[in-house]
Parts: sequence; C-alpha cells; structure tokens
Amino acid sequence: MIRERKPTIFEQKVFDLVRTIPAGKVSTYGDIAAALGMRSSQAIGQALRRNPFAPEVPCHRVISSSGKIGGFHGESAGPRIDQKLTMLRNEGIGLEAGCIDLRQFRHTFSNALVSEKTPTQVA
Repeated sequence: MIRERKPTIFEQKVFDLVRTIPAGKVSTYGDIAAALGMRSSQAIGQALRRNPFAPEVPCHRVISSSGKIGGFHGESAGPRIDQKLTMLRNEGIGLEAGCIDLRQFRHTFSNALVSEKTPTQVA
C-alpha cells in the first residue's frame, strides 16, 4: 500500500506534464521521460503510481511505448486495468489486438511545456 505524502519535486514535474495530455490522446512513459530530459521510463511509472490527483492528472492516458496499456494504480491486471481501458474508450481511444495506435492517438509535447521552471503545485 502506498502511504500518502507530499509529492516530490520530480513527481510534481511528472504530474504537471501529464496534466497537459488532452482527452482522446495518450503519451508513453518514455515520451514523458524524454520531455523531462531523463532516460528512465520506469521512474515515470513509479511517479504515476503515486498520483494522488487523478483524474485532474490523467495518468490513465500514459501507456507503454509498444502501445500496450501498461499499469494503473500500481497494478498490471485486474479491475484497475479494466477501469483504465474504460476511461480510454470513453475518450474515443480504441484498441486493436490489445494495443493503442500511437500514430493516431499519441500526444507530443512541445518544448515550451518543459522548462527548468519550478513546477506548479497542485492544490
């Protein structure tokens, strides 16, 4: 179980960036890592696992680079994944053979979104 705590500066940067992914689009853990100038997509997944701000910070819109769903709320199967799939489908994102077509649904981050500014705090 994840204990509640204040997000770290790194986690807050991840949350701020994920908040910019519009409904009907997805991004990958790797895309977010690259946009933040880092290499670890696993660190992005760990930050999102601790997201206390859903759905304002829409972590359900983050998937693996293969187009597969990835995890949700720290789980990789079961009711939480079904919930993620339902949320994505409700936003018009379809799956074929268990994957999302990144050519159609991938959100790209502009350089203007990722800066060295102090991250915005979520209330």
